[in-house]
Amino acid sequence: MAHPILAARGVAKLYGANAARFVRDGRFSGTSEELAQAGVTAAVRDVDITIERGETFVIMGLSGSGKSTLVRCLAALTPPSAGEILFEDKDLNRMAEGDLIQIRRHQMGMVFQHFALLPHLTVLGNVAFPLDVQGMKKPEREAKALEMIKLVGLSGRESRFPRELSGGQQQRVGIARSLAVGPDLWFLDEPFSALDPLIRREMQDEVLRLQDMLKKTIVFITHDFDEAVRIADRIAIMKDGRIEQIGSAEELVLRPATDYVRAFTRDAPRAKILTARSIMSPPDPAADYAGVVGASARIAAFARKIEEAEKPFAVVDEGEVVGKVDRRAVIDVLIGRESADQAA
Repeated sequence: MAHPILAARGVAKLYGANAARFVRDGRFSGTSEELAQAGVTAAVRDVDITIERGETFVIMGLSGSGKSTLVRCLAALTPPSAGEILFEDKDLNRMAEGDLIQIRRHQMGMVFQHFALLPHLTVLGNVAFPLDVQGMKKPEREAKALEMIKLVGLSGRESRFPRELSGGQQQRVGIARSLAVGPDLWFLDEPFSALDPLIRREMQDEVLRLQDMLKKTIVFITHDFDEAVRIADRIAIMKDGRIEQIGSAEELVLRPATDYVRAFTRDAPRAKILTARSIMSPPDPAADYAGVVGASARIAAFARKIEEAEKPFAVVDEGEVVGKVDRRAVIDVLIGRESADQAA
């Protein structure tokens, strides 16, 4: 059986002079009251996650939830105080520093919120920089950098400096630079939060386009649930250093595990998240259907035609009718009214 590309097992990150008191045999142990009395902050506590190859996994939460600290642990930039980080089934905590450096240089890419471009280097120089660090010869690294610049739509701007670019263009340079090394694992830590809404959506589209082409494993950090919904295969919601719940956007909206997750997803765009399968009722063999919709189709994609029809639509999965959707079910979602099943 293939192992996940990345996993965390009982990971904690503690800060404070007395932090070691709360780690026993490599495991975190301690209550919030005990930590406070000892002057210790648990930025991350008892986190277990598994990220599959090719998955876009979003970690989200409000400021101070621990999401950025967790991603630094996952990327081997900050060692955890307790637990294991397994990359390709190998414990990063037990690796020699030289081996970790090689993994970060050759198998991981990172994009940060504030671009982190080198102001004295051109676009070409910035994108080629990690290849220079690897020791690649100039003709090879510049050819690779030009390929990445073209990939992110910046051809013709190779000789410009960061100050001559817009915010969105600067972030495209950051994306190109992170992809230049051909990473297996791509970390994006709130990469678009400093951009205005229109550019932010454009950059989300860019990530989706690149993922469709390159099939990378992505760990994406955000505090914006709408952004997570657009990008994620699965979402982990964090609060006070802990994972509250992991699931698809639809699972989080329909079956929140805690009151916090319920509140966090309350204003989510349900029509863009929920599928026909989630709102369908049992099929009626004698029904005269107005048409068909796929079981995995989002409600926003078919709401208008069902709302305009007098008859229900059949919900089809692999050629088989598995349910039906009528006007009332769609309107319930659009106006935020709970159906009888949800209320129960």
